[in-house]
Amino acid sequence: MSGTKRVGAGMYILATVLVLALMTMLFGDAIDRQRNPNREPRSLSTDTGERSIILQRNSDGHYVFNGKINGVPAEFIVDTGATSVSVPASVAKNIGLERGPQHRALTANGITVAYATHVDSLIVGDIEEHDIAATIVPNLPGDQILLGMSFLKRLDFSQRDDTLVLTQRFSHNQAQKHRSVAP
Repeated sequence: MSGTKRVGAGMYILATVLVLALMTMLFGDAIDRQRNPNREPRSLSTDTGERSIILQRNSDGHYVFNGKINGVPAEFIVDTGATSVSVPASVAKNIGLERGPQHRALTANGITVAYATHVDSLIVGDIEEHDIAATIVPNLPGDQILLGMSFLKRLDFSQRDDTLVLTQRFSHNQAQKHRSVAP
């Protein structure tokens, strides 16, 4: 093969690799948006200070979104069947959650060992809650945190079509504080 043909073949291979890399980047982001359409959950606030977030269902029918747990960015999935916020062990370690008493937990995959813990703060959009019961589940696969009822019971939520609205309830003290700050 002559030098010119080798250079041509090399350029063809390089162009092919670049096109494949570009397509992977473009389509990878589109696929990730389908998996998690709520990377920045949309928030709404009323004049009374009531806060809501609006979540879109993903391509698999779940509500996946980004938020923060103890100030650390994390990905969540709404799970009304989970008693508490359930955190995979690897995520709990990164966040610095301490394992409390061991107990058995009934999961979709059967009975497993879990550890009680608590979350100091959990932020989703403009909604922030504190001191939330949670569970560290060592064999929970992946890195998504299951947003269970220990958090969801503090909110009002409604679903219509492919949209879930979570609304933070205002306590009497919060309402008084809001009125005293309002002009």
